[in-house]
Amino acid sequence: MAAKAGDDPDTLMALSTAYCLRNLKRTMCYQGDGAKLCLRSDVFLPSEICDKLVNTYMELIHTDSNFEPEDGFFQLFWDPRSTRLTRVQLREDLVRDRDLEAIGKQDLIELHLTYCNNLSARSLKTLSCFRQTLISLSLFGCSHIFYRKGGAPLANEDDEEESPASRQALEKDFSFQGFNRLRLLNLGGLPEEADVEALLRPLKALTALDLSGVQLARTAFLTQWKDRLASLVLYNMDLSEELVTTVVRLAQLRHLDISRESRRSSKFKMTRKILTAIVQGLVNMVSLDISGHIMQDNCTVPHFEEAVGRPSTEPCKSSIYPLQELKRPLQFLGLYDTTLCNVTHIPAYKVTGSKNEEQVLNAIEAYTEFRPELAHRAINQLFDIARIQHCSQLLRALQLVIAALKCHKYDKSIQVTGSAALFYLTNTEYRSDQSVRLRRQVIHVVLNGMEQYQEVTVQRNCCLTLCNFSIPEELEFQYGRVNLLLLKILEPARQDESIQRIAVHLCNALVCQVDNQHKEAVGKMGFVKTMLNLIQKKLQDRMCDQVMEFSWSALWNITDETPDNCQMFLSCRGMSLFLDCLKEFPEKQELHRNMLGLLGNVAEVRALRPQLLTPEFISVFSNLLDSKADGIEVSYNACGVLSHIMFDGPEAWAMLEPQRDSVMKKMWDAIKSWDISSRRNINYRSFEPILRLLPQGISPVSQHWATWALYNLVSVYPSKYCPLLIKEGGIALLEKLMELETSQEETKKMARKVMEQCENFKEDPMETGQEVNNGQRG
Repeated sequence: MAAKAGDDPDTLMALSTAYCLRNLKRTMCYQGDGAKLCLRSDVFLPSEICDKLVNTYMELIHTDSNFEPEDGFFQLFWDPRSTRLTRVQLREDLVRDRDLEAIGKQDLIELHLTYCNNLSARSLKTLSCFRQTLISLSLFGCSHIFYRKGGAPLANEDDEEESPASRQALEKDFSFQGFNRLRLLNLGGLPEEADVEALLRPLKALTALDLSGVQLARTAFLTQWKDRLASLVLYNMDLSEELVTTVVRLAQLRHLDISRESRRSSKFKMTRKILTAIVQGLVNMVSLDISGHIMQDNCTVPHFEEAVGRPSTEPCKSSIYPLQELKRPLQFLGLYDTTLCNVTHIPAYKVTGSKNEEQVLNAIEAYTEFRPELAHRAINQLFDIARIQHCSQLLRALQLVIAALKCHKYDKSIQVTGSAALFYLTNTEYRSDQSVRLRRQVIHVVLNGMEQYQEVTVQRNCCLTLCNFSIPEELEFQYGRVNLLLLKILEPARQDESIQRIAVHLCNALVCQVDNQHKEAVGKMGFVKTMLNLIQKKLQDRMCDQVMEFSWSALWNITDETPDNCQMFLSCRGMSLFLDCLKEFPEKQELHRNMLGLLGNVAEVRALRPQLLTPEFISVFSNLLDSKADGIEVSYNACGVLSHIMFDGPEAWAMLEPQRDSVMKKMWDAIKSWDISSRRNINYRSFEPILRLLPQGISPVSQHWATWALYNLVSVYPSKYCPLLIKEGGIALLEKLMELETSQEETKKMARKVMEQCENFKEDPMETGQEVNNGQRG
């Protein structure tokens, strides 16, 4: 069978890098004086490894909540004799001035700093250390890097790392003088007080310049690069005829971006004349972005004059008049938030816009890193496509949304729209096309969103998305983390009703069908207490809804074969809540079934049974034997609780009323009233609690209940329960039962039928009944 797209395993390099970063002291480092992290003396790391270590370190910090930043990490790369850094990408507030200073001796070729708002003018001094080698530099969104901290002079910067950069203390002494090799420069978001022209004047060899969001008083200085500049980005810059005239003189431009965030914020109108001038003047252009501009109607060919036939990329057929002047189709054309994206013939191989899925995906791809405000809108349009229509490029769509959520973990608008899109992109319709690795990536970013935002919409979207996965199987690799997050959601006294319902459903599903080790770990997280708190709140509101029923069901599952969790239930006033619920909601059959199933688990723990042996509790269990609620389930579970209590013998029965014999008689009568062919809302992983009641003479009624339970299950669901009974040694125990004089004749008769059923199954293992597995009993 062919592997699904996107299911390629991680490279050995990626796995090794992540392992080393998670285990620095066990691999390449040791703890020196003052707990300082030091590189081992026998370690030499080439640039390929050092670059990977630093860039993966940043990625892990932003995408893995279990990864702890290592104080002094960048200090490991202070000495170029043992470590070589060449290409470094750092982002967001974690990066400090001292981190850049730590790598100041390295011969960096490429340094990309994105949204590093904790960097001050102190880091400009460090940048000068790289002036002889740096070819590519990005300071995009580093809003404070041109300001001094506390107004101190650049040369004597000794302020504490934590002191904020002062917005008044603009650094005016920094210059790009000596950065002779610099070819690519991104100054997006440069403060308006900075003198852009003076700053850039020393850079004679630039081939790519990004001045996104920068407003230029004069534009003529751009012509100093007219014979070299191949890429110019002027996103969100106020356009003017002077600027357009200057740009048209940059004859070597191959990529021009004069796009805007929105048409609403622009006074400038893109006319046919201006667009024609750009196309005619920039003959080498292969990429153009004019997104967000108001377009004059005279730019497009009237519909009745358009070339007939399928949409074409040939310039001569272009539905946009100025683009008919092109010598060849553009590689990229940005038309997002313009009317031009809707025309038929567009002479470009990749177009951003909102006309169709292809254009929307192109927009997410093009704008995610530096323009989250546009990516957010495009993801919202993808959400509509996945919800209302059909997403035909599923793999690409998922990868783009995952990338956006990773890149903008702290951007609420991206997290809201991205998590909503993931819900529709991971549902049943698309599931068969998704690889295990891809679905795990979805789970990672969803959990990141849940950790970062307590906001209702994000939490609801993330919880709903998790419901699209097979639980607990697909969430097991993040089992502890997802449980902690869900319990945190359920902590507030008055949580949003819909989130509460989804979160409780997920909690219930997560503790159903997992091993006892998982259940015990979740119990220690406060699971039992959280569920009981929810039940208490619902009781106060006199409301028995899905939250109430799911909470009891979750308690039923988490207490199965886990004595510690059963003890927690009793310690947190669980029995009191049981009685209150029974009294407040006497007609709620599903609720009664879940509560009695839970108490069956408690009764299986011998050390806890004395706490159930009170007149009040025994009377309640005895009365429930007559219940017809949910078929036989409530009566069956009540009888199961009493069977375990009776198994402790008459000496444990330290009460006068109700009498032990009278309760046993009611148990016999109840068992006789049940239909042996009853289909069940229950799911046994093990028969061990039932089997222990078979070879004993202390309580024949308990023995009979256990035998009836086995006969019912192997008769109705032979393919599931015959192998389980054989595997767990049940046949030998039934044979011992047959030999006991204390065993009732009707019990022996039923035991014989159980053995016959298993024997017949071994001879003809074809299923005869349709199994249902809609009940819970972990």
